[in-house]
Amino acid sequence: MSDPRTTRRPGSQAGSTTVRRTLRTAVRRIVRFAVSLAVLLVASFAMIHLIPGDPVRASLGPAAPIELVEARTAALGLDRPLPEQFVTYVGHVLTGDFGTSFLTGEPVGDVIAARLPNTLTLALLATAVALIVAVPLGMWAAVRTENGRNRGTDLAFGTVTGTAVAVPEFLYSIALVAALAVGLGWFPPAGKAGPLTYVLPVAALAAGPIAMIARITRVETLRELGTDYVRLARAKRLPPARLHLRHVLPNTLTATLTVGGLLLTSLIAGSVLVEYVFAWPGLGLKIVESITQKDYPVAQAVILVYGAIVLIVNLVVDLVLGALDPTSEIKEVSA
Repeated sequence: MSDPRTTRRPGSQAGSTTVRRTLRTAVRRIVRFAVSLAVLLVASFAMIHLIPGDPVRASLGPAAPIELVEARTAALGLDRPLPEQFVTYVGHVLTGDFGTSFLTGEPVGDVIAARLPNTLTLALLATAVALIVAVPLGMWAAVRTENGRNRGTDLAFGTVTGTAVAVPEFLYSIALVAALAVGLGWFPPAGKAGPLTYVLPVAALAAGPIAMIARITRVETLRELGTDYVRLARAKRLPPARLHLRHVLPNTLTATLTVGGLLLTSLIAGSVLVEYVFAWPGLGLKIVESITQKDYPVAQAVILVYGAIVLIVNLVVDLVLGALDPTSEIKEVSA
């Protein structure tokens, strides 16, 4: 007869197994994040060395005195061996020292600190608008077209959202400026000088994600509407609003929020051209200016920050998805 003090319940064994699996998966994703961050560091360091010719001479111009070029090269440490340069670069990055701008002499960290909040605000607002508009739109389309009903709505929804997904952000930006700023004069065409200046850049960034998330929400909602528990609820004459909002919606949000998190990273990257069109004082506009003006330390640091943000958001999305949907961890472990 077994000792009851040493007998484990099946439920507790399953719970501990799930916790261990979750921890292993989280550790695996954090290690993958660390490796990706190391690759990003190497790529950003190599950027300035892959520029044809002398980057210092290119930034100062062909007429710059040789003494000035040599002094700037020594100040940047570009005359040292590559391994030593890399170790120094990593040490500076880890302490938040990104060097100084070739053009203004301003610390690059100060430039990023001043402009990064503007870019993040734009991307977060666009993500919020996309989710608020797309989730109800996708659920409405699913309810309207369930079981092959309203083929006209199905065709119109698929055509409009498919086209909207294919249009890049900068084309939305140009169209919105031409129609609503220049044509009708409803909004300022550029700059950041009040609440109205947010409308057009946020709309340009959110238009494509609205279409993408709406399509995914529709597919997930149609899948949920075909499940047994929905049929049982309808047989019990549960009010449609309560059924859709309290039961169907929560089960469709896992995939929708996952895509929303991934779209946040694409919106941060896609904000480069949108900021350029709207003269928005964010990192996107700054990276375009730094590349065209050959201000390489600024371009190098901004690219590194963009990449790090994308990696961090992807890591957070992975961890949140693992918490919301443990089956994703099981699939990853068994893969």
